[in-house]
Amino acid sequence: MTRQNYHHGTLRETLLSATLTLIAQEGIGAVSLRKVARTAGVSPGAPYHHFEDRAALLTALSDEGFKNLETTLKTAKEKEENPPERIAAMLTAYINFAQENPAYYRLMFRPELKTKNKEEDDAGTAAYKLLTKTVEECQPPKNADTETLSITLWSTAHGLASLWLDGQLNHQTNNPEKVAKEVTKLITTLTTNKE
Repeated sequence: MTRQNYHHGTLRETLLSATLTLIAQEGIGAVSLRKVARTAGVSPGAPYHHFEDRAALLTALSDEGFKNLETTLKTAKEKEENPPERIAAMLTAYINFAQENPAYYRLMFRPELKTKNKEEDDAGTAAYKLLTKTVEECQPPKNADTETLSITLWSTAHGLASLWLDGQLNHQTNNPEKVAKEVTKLITTLTTNKE
């Protein structure tokens, strides 16, 4: 990114984009406001117009990632008609989101970025609430707790996404995508009322 493609009024977006680029190329540890400014092609003081410090910048980017994830899950859900198929589509979309957006994904769940800011908390929980609502629509077995089912589904998708992204599934299978799809189908059966 250079000064030529920076336009007045888009500084915040330019800085977030530069941060994402840095994370993808060098990892989260490489991010500093000075380095982000250099990557964005702006003055060293420019980031301070929008971000108090590095944590504020990373939190804003994490917030953006969660909003993108929520949109991805909504799109996947809307493509299916019945709730169990919607859940399978959402879990698959979650796993694919990690593969397609590794810089976002590696940032989004870092505990040091959790804040007491309600808007930021909302961004981090909206995608989960979408999953919970879809589980409720499945009318799960009477002895099943919706919250427990939702956490189980989320944990499974998150675990698979992380293992695949970190290359750990490659040691176990030559087709991680197929394994992810099969596990997603299997875990989705928990939500179906068989009575």
